[in-house]
Amino acid sequence: MSSRPVRLGLRENAAQFGLLVAINAFVGAMVGLERSTLPLIGRDDFGLSSRAAVLSFIAAFGLAKAFTNLGAGAYATRIGRRRLLIAGWALALPVPLLIAVAPSWGWIVAANVLLGVNQGLAWSMTVVMKIDLVGPKRRGFALGLNEAAGYGGLSLAAAASGWLASAFAARDVLVIIGAAIAFAALIVSVVFVRDTATHVELEQSGDGSSAETEPPLREVFPEATWREPAVRSASQAGLVNNLNDALAWGLVPLFLAAHSASAAEIGLVAGLYPAVWGLGQIWAGHWSDQVGRKPLIVGGMLLQAAALLVLAASSGRIGGASLAAVLLGAGTALVYPTLIAAISDVVTPVARAAMVGVYRYWRDMGYVVGAVIAGVLADTLGFGGAITVVAGLTAASGVWVALDMPPRAPRAPRVDLNEP
Repeated sequence: MSSRPVRLGLRENAAQFGLLVAINAFVGAMVGLERSTLPLIGRDDFGLSSRAAVLSFIAAFGLAKAFTNLGAGAYATRIGRRRLLIAGWALALPVPLLIAVAPSWGWIVAANVLLGVNQGLAWSMTVVMKIDLVGPKRRGFALGLNEAAGYGGLSLAAAASGWLASAFAARDVLVIIGAAIAFAALIVSVVFVRDTATHVELEQSGDGSSAETEPPLREVFPEATWREPAVRSASQAGLVNNLNDALAWGLVPLFLAAHSASAAEIGLVAGLYPAVWGLGQIWAGHWSDQVGRKPLIVGGMLLQAAALLVLAASSGRIGGASLAAVLLGAGTALVYPTLIAAISDVVTPVARAAMVGVYRYWRDMGYVVGAVIAGVLADTLGFGGAITVVAGLTAASGVWVALDMPPRAPRAPRVDLNEP
């Protein structure tokens, strides 16, 4: 059987690209199941009164995901993107089982460590494989589609689990749907997904850079963390973005419940935010291909800060919280795909997986920082005080990007980590 020629482009790789979009919807749904239920399970099933203790599962998730992103980026070329994707789904299978039989909150935290590894492997590989397939011309649009699928799945799962939890036990809802998603995604990944190594080789051959081998992590990490301004700015913005996402995930359900919101109302707010985020990314990614990355990142971070102030002022009323969720989703949609596209613009194809891995490491450390900050501040300052502080940090991050990120065109010359 003759092999099909390798070509770059969205249309040329539509079948595999569409398959990866569907798989990423499953990745998002695994997290979405917890959005409107797990903080309430901690309070109601395990009797946790400290908000910091309840949010410990987000810190565990973020820490596991951050380090997995780092490893996945560093070893994607050597091990293979497809193999890491399959490993991610295999590690998702025990998560529902651990939650089902958990006799204490520690088991829930352990389950979220595995979930973080699943997300780090599966989401990282779907992102990188889509970038591999489409080439440089429509990178922002491709990332918008990818993130839209992931957060669309997250939104649907969050809303559905909240609605079902109003009629059935929240833990049963999470366990049954989570097991079905993990099993289905593993089968699809094993049977249908093809690796994209040949697409990377094709793009690298026409890139015009001197880099021929994947750079080691010891070179990529400082480049992405502090040396390259575009990536440095993106990394800190990603961290702060996920810091406020940790607040939305772990604190908002408790905030609304404290003001007598029902499980269905909490599910509505928990679903609105990622729904707007997910759908908006398709447009935002395409727009960033036309006007550049920096304006969208700065505007998105400032819009997120404004949304959090609206949430703090809402006093837990569903109308105000819903408006805040829409604004927060719109701001995040501007930022999320654009940050990865900005990084992909300035690195060579062979260094892409490692550089994106470092960025995603810092971005998902935001879950750890956010869980600690939001939990401690909520215990000391109350919900409104915690949300206001996070709003200030988010605004400061937008200002950082405005001052530090170069006004680079979407397809600017790239950083070659192998240059002497």
